Amino acid sequence: MNLDALKEEVVRQLTSAGLTVFEGFGRHAESRPVAFWDTRTRPDFSHFLATARQAGVKMVVFHHLEFVDGMAEDALDRLEECDMPAEERRAYERKLRQALSYHGFTCSLEVSYDLDGRTYIYEVQADWYGDFLHILDEIEDYSSEAEDDEDDESMGGYFSRN
Repeated sequence: MNLDALKEEVVRQLTSAGLTVFEGFGRHAESRPVAFWDTRTRPDFSHFLATARQAGVKMVVFHHLEFVDGMAEDALDRLEECDMPAEERRAYERKLRQALSYHGFTCSLEVSYDLDGRTYIYEVQADWYGDFLHILDEIEDYSSEAEDDEDDESMGGYFSRN
């Protein structure tokens, strides 16, 4: 899915529907109940928009994320510091270096609105960005295991009878 083209189409549809568009941040972490639109079986944004309009929504929050080199470079730095088997590390390093070619592309797009105490979210991510996030999770898992091992270490053989 070309999210750059979809981003332009979403903005066009929102403005032509007469909705107020608030350019904000992603809303996953909010404490209120969240309902996600099923983009796998109904990927067409216009269906989500029709639902919002039928519910009387006047304002939506629009968020998109553009992939930048620093995201992959940070992941490469974290990969270098984690305790991962060499073969797996090389495979992830190769994929992260390939991700650098996506600099400037839209990697995630989200439109949301609030209604009756719940946030409704339409969200799509580029497949390659999903792969990138999976690699970040794997790096985090190996980094967490290394930190857990450090926490379990004893006092280095010192002992006190006090």
